[in-house]
Amino acid sequence: MSTTHYPAAPRRGAIAIVHLGLGAFHRAHQAIYLERYRQRSGDDAWGVSSANLRGNVGLVDGLAAAGHRYHVAEYTDSENVALREIGVVEETLFSGRGADGHWGRDLEALLARMAAPETRIVTLTVTEKGYFLNPASGELLLDDPMIAFDIAHSAAPRSAPGILVEALARRRAQGSAPFTVLCCDNMPDNGQRTRNAVLQLAERRDTGLAEWIAAEVAFPSSMVDRIVPAMTDADFARLAELGVEDPQAVICEAFSQWVIEDDFPQGRPAWEAEGVEMVADVAPFETMKLRLLNGSHSLLAYLGALAGIETVFEAVSREDLRALLRRYMLDEAAPTLAMPEGTDLAAYADSLLVRFANDSLRHRLQQIAMDGSQKLPQRWLQGALARIEAGGRVPCTALGLAAWIRYTAGHDLNGQAYPVDDPLASRFAELHQRHANDPGRLVAAFLAMDDVVPPALAGNSDFVLAVSNAYRRLTEQHLAGALAALERS
Repeated sequence: MSTTHYPAAPRRGAIAIVHLGLGAFHRAHQAIYLERYRQRSGDDAWGVSSANLRGNVGLVDGLAAAGHRYHVAEYTDSENVALREIGVVEETLFSGRGADGHWGRDLEALLARMAAPETRIVTLTVTEKGYFLNPASGELLLDDPMIAFDIAHSAAPRSAPGILVEALARRRAQGSAPFTVLCCDNMPDNGQRTRNAVLQLAERRDTGLAEWIAAEVAFPSSMVDRIVPAMTDADFARLAELGVEDPQAVICEAFSQWVIEDDFPQGRPAWEAEGVEMVADVAPFETMKLRLLNGSHSLLAYLGALAGIETVFEAVSREDLRALLRRYMLDEAAPTLAMPEGTDLAAYADSLLVRFANDSLRHRLQQIAMDGSQKLPQRWLQGALARIEAGGRVPCTALGLAAWIRYTAGHDLNGQAYPVDDPLASRFAELHQRHANDPGRLVAAFLAMDDVVPPALAGNSDFVLAVSNAYRRLTEQHLAGALAALERS
């Protein structure tokens, strides 16, 4: 095996960026760009304070115990790996609910850090559901318990939008210029959606504050791209063979991309020197990635999981699934994109298939399948509606949607049970129970969820029929039969 080691630069100490969502993706993507920038330039002004808002307090404390250093293994394939030590994270905080049931252990420290004038950028990777927006309308979910709590207790917020509002309120009260808010989650117009969530919550608190945020705070959009699977015991064993004993380590692919709208009134690192594309409008790149890469991932996730396939590599190794992905990308998704001149979408699609076939990654389909109700509108459904309105057909998307509906039953086509991890999981369970003996009504009930499926798409009789037929084929003929029928269509 060919292994290249990159040690972290000496610790600097200055913090100018706060990150919300201290997960694997942040540690394997944004933090690496900043580490490389710091090492190349010697600029010590852009250290990071990273906070977990929910879940893993062990990661926060483990990083602190390790001096906030950790390793990232970037695999080109199973035989070639670059091993990086990351030291740009200067502080880790936890504001979620601890094992004792109490919230916000480090919340005040986090808010103080965000309110400090030295903080110039706040970045986020809190997943689509972390913004508490209706996926279809973009309206803030005011009846969600987290948002309702933040409205009632604005000084002790629990959600990412609530934390942003409180920190910005403190900046305004002390006369400090606001930080820039940079969303790095997979959502269309993610900067605008983040702005919408923050403004809608701020308006519930103080109209003047909302007006100040609207006028003064920059919310640039960005597109992030790197495959970062959840770590497994086997992954840690692989790292141990490389001499790395690090419970906070991350494994990812070698490929990485970051496209950012260049709107940073308080300054920013010279990211472009590290390969970041600084652009005026990120929307074309964002939509391309969502519909081609993420859309293909979701197709594999639901169809593969139903067939008992565990990983992306295993799924894409099947010729029928590879053919499905290429047809979906080129025939259904690509025609809906308006890309800059010179963009070769066929080459991009081929590059994705190569990346999916990276045998060093064990990207579990169940990880990708999480939160489908939040992901599918932007990955599949908005593009499908555009394609249909342009006179095209979307049989691959119809099959994918049928697979998602069947997946939410909580057991695969062989009867093997699995948890359905989705904010709407209880609603799914109720629909499956109510329509257990009537697949047609079940499909209709799922398509009627207008907070997931655009009404114009649900009202298209040809699409409804395509989803219903695909659901029937999946349940009666399983994956091979459904894919064979699709190939004949």
